[in-house]
Amino acid sequence: MYPGRWAAQNPEKPAMIMADTEAVLSYGELEDRSLRLANHLRSSGVAPGDHIAVMAENRFEVVEALWAALRTGGIITVVNTHLTAAESAYIVSDCDAVVLIVSTQVEHAAELARSCSHVTHRIRIGETPRGDDAAAFSGWDEYETVLAAASDEKPEMEPRGDDMLYSSGTTGRPKGILPAPKALTIESEGVPTIQLFTAAYGFAEDSVYLSPAPLYHAAPLRFVMTTHARGGTAVIMPKFDAETSLHLIEKHGITHSQWVPTMFIRMLKLPEKVRRSYDVSSLRAAIHAAAPCPPEVKRAMIEWWGPVICEYYAATEAIGVTLIDSEQALARPGSVGRDGVLGTVHICGPDGQELPTGEVGLIYFERTDTPLFEYYKDPEKTQASRHPEHPETWATAGDMGCLDEDRYLYIADRASGLIISGGVNIYPQEIENALAVHEAVADVAVIGRAHDELGTVPVAYVELAEGARPEGRAAELADWLNGRLGRFKIPREFHFVESLPRTPTGKLVKRRLPDLGALPQSSVQ
Repeated sequence: MYPGRWAAQNPEKPAMIMADTEAVLSYGELEDRSLRLANHLRSSGVAPGDHIAVMAENRFEVVEALWAALRTGGIITVVNTHLTAAESAYIVSDCDAVVLIVSTQVEHAAELARSCSHVTHRIRIGETPRGDDAAAFSGWDEYETVLAAASDEKPEMEPRGDDMLYSSGTTGRPKGILPAPKALTIESEGVPTIQLFTAAYGFAEDSVYLSPAPLYHAAPLRFVMTTHARGGTAVIMPKFDAETSLHLIEKHGITHSQWVPTMFIRMLKLPEKVRRSYDVSSLRAAIHAAAPCPPEVKRAMIEWWGPVICEYYAATEAIGVTLIDSEQALARPGSVGRDGVLGTVHICGPDGQELPTGEVGLIYFERTDTPLFEYYKDPEKTQASRHPEHPETWATAGDMGCLDEDRYLYIADRASGLIISGGVNIYPQEIENALAVHEAVADVAVIGRAHDELGTVPVAYVELAEGARPEGRAAELADWLNGRLGRFKIPREFHFVESLPRTPTGKLVKRRLPDLGALPQSSVQ
């Protein structure tokens, strides 16, 4: 199912609204513009399976390009706009893009244009920059001109393509995640994720979905796609702001939304008077994912917004899904849901053997209903994601966790972030969750530091809340954790920094944390 169905039924209905400008793109316009772009690509020689890269801020053209690529049978990669020009150029090159669409409003757009002159078809969104950067876009087609010249005739059959998004690169260079081929057309109903989330969260024609995150991330892009597949309206924020989000929920009667835990935390830290001044009663499903949510934060959100807080655990690799609603979350704090929704969960030790209930190990999903993904042009990493005894049906995204006696899953941390101190496993996420709810903490990251006796000990980077001072704060935070966590988990050091390197989707990029050796010595516990 795609926007064309809804364009035929109600062409004037808003498919998207830009939250900042209130600009509206109707279903009729989305259908016409995506069809024209698809026809331009086809007439330019772009064939099913070819790769199309797009880099733009949150704007209508990103979603137009998504549907255009899908209806050509192409593979679309939406590039993170917060990368450097070199990082962006690496992705465009690595994904073998034959088409590159770039907004001239993006920082480093001209540098990327210079680096990607080898791409066969290049389209710019927006005016050509002035001055020295103008030459970078010489020879590029202009987006609106392309659409105006393209045919609006719909082909008899349009094979459905897919997205190939890149891992966030939190521990190294990002890799393209290539889904297994699907023999579908653009009008097919059998898209598993759309069917799953429609059933789980009730997406329908009357849905109004708020997207506060960048569209280059898997969840916002795919939830917008789900909204359009069901005929709803997507309200797109240019960037997240806590109070603005509440205003938009009230203004547009938002029924569905998707968040990350840091967004919840920032909304909860608004003054009580501000929080209570907005009507959020239209919400039916406030969905969150991307990182485990501290149980205290989830409980506070449920008390505030009601039993509409829903969580799913999944990955861009689309290997499996667990779901949990508000009632289940309150009954099982910290769980991300029960397995069996999409795939069966297995918890395995380093040797690949399954571990008993309650023991933490590497999370594998078993899928027998569909072929597994591949890391594009990286067979070694692909092989490393597979279970040694079940390489065709079991895969992992590298997270660690455990199952309880009723097969509810709990996430511990990324395998790469595990701290082993004196032979004992310490999971940074648990410490971060505990510190995140302290009133003086705006953000926190925990890593391991080498220690002569214990091998590694946890240390914390802390971004303080506005107005909080660092003096005496290390002892206060250590005391806060005492009784909440075992003493061996309490960070030996606290380093106070101006900000932490998070992606706009809420993921910590720990490899970009300041070098501990370059920071002033904090209090040592």
